[in-house]
Formats: sequence, C-alpha cells, structure tokens
Amino acid sequence: MSCRSRSIGTADGLSLKLVHVVAAKDGLQKGLCEMNEIEQPQAAASEIARLRADYLDLMCDSLIGRLNRDPAIQPHIGGYDEDHRLNGWDWPSTAPSMIGLKRMQNLRTLCERVILDGVPGDFLEAGVWRGGASIMMRAVLKAYAMTDRRVLAADTFAGQPGGTDEADPAAFLRDEPIFAVPLEEVKDNFERYGLLDEQVIFLKGEFAVTLANAPVDDLAILRLDGDTFSSARDTLEALFGKLSPGGAVILDDYYLFEGNKRAVDLFRGERKIVDPIIRIDDYGGYWIKDSDSADCTT
Repeated sequence: MSCRSRSIGTADGLSLKLVHVVAAKDGLQKGLCEMNEIEQPQAAASEIARLRADYLDLMCDSLIGRLNRDPAIQPHIGGYDEDHRLNGWDWPSTAPSMIGLKRMQNLRTLCERVILDGVPGDFLEAGVWRGGASIMMRAVLKAYAMTDRRVLAADTFAGQPGGTDEADPAAFLRDEPIFAVPLEEVKDNFERYGLLDEQVIFLKGEFAVTLANAPVDDLAILRLDGDTFSSARDTLEALFGKLSPGGAVILDDYYLFEGNKRAVDLFRGERKIVDPIIRIDDYGGYWIKDSDSADCTT
C-alpha cells in the first residue's frame, strides 16, 4: 500500500461506490502511515527502557556477587548460598557489595524514582565498604543519561574510626580487617565497571568532619551504612537538612544494630519526623522525606 492519495471518476453509481471504497482505503493507508510515524519513536523508547532495565538488572547481580556466585567469606556458610545473598546475610569474597539483592534493588528503585519524579539533588552514601552501592547509584545515573547529578561516596577508607564507642553494638567490626577497604581499591572497583569519572566525588575521613563540610547543596538520596550510633547521628545532623522533599533516607543497618537504630530514632524524635520507616529486609529500611518535614530541633 502507498501513503499517497488517489482519485477516481464518478460516472455512475458503481463508480461512486468505488470512490467511497478507495477513499476509505486511502484513509486507512494514511492512518497506518501516521500510526507508524508515532509507533517508531514509541518502539525506540520501549527498547531503550528494556535495555536500561537489563543493564541495571545485570549490575545488581554483579555488584552483590550473585552473577558469578561469589562465595561467602564466613566458613560456616560453605561457599555461595542464594538465600544469604538475596538477604545480605553474608560477606562476599570479592564482590563490591554485601547488602544483598533486596537492598540493592531497593536502592536502584529509589534512585530511579527521584529521577522520574524530578526530585532535585545528588546521591550520597556514608559508609561505602568496597563501593558497591555507590557504584549502583552511578550506574542509574548513566542508564538515564543524567549528567547534572553526582554520587558522593564518604568513608574513612580505613575501617571504623578509632574513637568508636567500645560499648556500641557494632564496635566489634573494627577488629575485622575486611572492613578496612582503601580508597584506591574502591576507585578500582568503579573503574572496572566503567563508572569512575567526574560525577563521582570521594569524601575521605570521619563523618563528623567530612560530611559537615561536604561540597553539596541538595540531595535526593541519602544512604547511611556506617553501622554505629555516631555514624548515623553525624550523617543525619550534617545532611538531612540538604535532602530535598521527596528524597529518600536509606538506613542499611536500622534493624541490625541497636545503636544505629537508636541514633536514627533520637534524630527523628528531635526533628518531629513522622514519615514512616518502611522495612526492606531483615536489616534495612528507608523513609521518604515529606515536604512538611522540618529540619529543626524545636
């Protein structure tokens, strides 16, 4: 069929009927052409969305060591276990993240949501270990071709600070060498995924110092993964006021370490924050900052 219009004479009734048939056919042809012009960009958009989802799915599985069944460090687990990896119950031998599939998917979903909803601000993680969750943040920005947002990765890059309260339930992690990951190793992990660029900012040092002076005006994602009471307190006090309405506070250890939970609850109580904390899995939760949430102590 052609998209060009046609004409026919009307010598008699039969010819008139033919005119109507041809006109209807030509109208259908025109409609199909117009639909094709509309469907082509729609098909392209659908294919882009599919490729984006496939890329981020692959990143999720790779970053947590599920793709290559990276064995757990803990001997009692006996190598790779799917349930442990889904829930973030183990420490992968080489994978960049230990947060498990449920928390990684939640992070991805929240990053995508703030982009699609137009919530302004950068993404920041306080406590990055090998960099896996921060790498996912950068991967989401790449998947959506976002060049006006940054990922800020804050850590001592040397394990827990020496001044951590010995009574803190998470203080035992200071004696685990696996948690002291040098900055260069984290950068190498970003580089392996092709995501080390000017949109990634590293903040090295203790949170009480680095986050109070963080080079950021607005945040859309604020992820806490410092384990201890002081890490949660210092992060929220320094950065919650910069979180845009509609932005997300992600709490990796809220249901795992009592000290971390207590710091979050105290902060929320002081600020009269009533936005509900939504549970992700056994360990993590998050809340969305309401437009009415006040950053005040009264």
